[in-house]
Amino acid sequence: MIVMSAVTALVLLALVTQAGVVAVQRAFPPQGRMIEVEGAVLHVVDIGPRDGGLPIVMLHGASSNLEVMRHPLGDLLAKQHRVILIDRPGHGWSTRARLEDSTPAIQARMIDEALAKLGVDRAVFVVHSWSGALGARLALDHSSRVAGLVMLAPVTHPWRGGVGRYNEIIATPVIGPLLAYTITLPLGYFVADSGARNVFLPQTMPDGFVKESATPLLLRPREFIANAFDLVTLKQAVAAQVARYGEIHVPVTIIAGEPDKTVKTDIHARPFAATVSNAKLIVLPDLGHMVQNAVPDLVKTEIETMIGKIVPAQAAAD
Repeated sequence: MIVMSAVTALVLLALVTQAGVVAVQRAFPPQGRMIEVEGAVLHVVDIGPRDGGLPIVMLHGASSNLEVMRHPLGDLLAKQHRVILIDRPGHGWSTRARLEDSTPAIQARMIDEALAKLGVDRAVFVVHSWSGALGARLALDHSSRVAGLVMLAPVTHPWRGGVGRYNEIIATPVIGPLLAYTITLPLGYFVADSGARNVFLPQTMPDGFVKESATPLLLRPREFIANAFDLVTLKQAVAAQVARYGEIHVPVTIIAGEPDKTVKTDIHARPFAATVSNAKLIVLPDLGHMVQNAVPDLVKTEIETMIGKIVPAQAAAD
């Protein structure tokens, strides 16, 4: 009886999850176009004037999608610049063929291919959190595509500890998918709001953020598992690329907060800035992890300042 009850409960939870997936996807449909690359199909939202000079490519971190970069920062930039927002492989409306394609190196290759198909030769990349490692990898492996790099609370170096026991379990064969396809979505509806609030600290999460950022998309099993793989493989991935950071010569601006508990500035932003020859570091004493939400005007100013220096320099070189 106990076994039958457990099986019945799992079946019911699986049905609830599938119904929830349908509801979530109807509530947050894709907003852009799909670009097929080797190993993935990437969802890309391309906004702003095409004659706005050097394009800006925005890449989100873990547990999120391109909408986190779009509101308010992307929309603010798109008034005068071409802004290309990409759901990383496996996130939002992007897919990836293999869960194991979770590393910054592989995702950098996919994004580089998508930009080539879009006809974007060079761009300024704006990266947040997890994508700090991705932006660094783009600058290392695809330097001709990267005109400049603006990093917001970036992950760049290995750290002590892990990424949460739950992510490790979800990335485990059999038991991980079993949990993801049964309890993650129902449970996630109750904890998504509080989890997002914690990431904003010491800032206050804006009203309506969870809905505006399409955060419930994360609760879909395939994305939740992909996100877990991204997280559990990240530490080893950054450890493997740290020794190469001195090879980065494009302009880099890093904006981070002193009280950020999600990605600690002393472990990531400061060592990265000390290693990269052309880096500018801005550390604010009261800034949390969600830099693009807390200080969008400052980020916009730094991006435009960078573009203002890159364009004349490129013209002179040509």
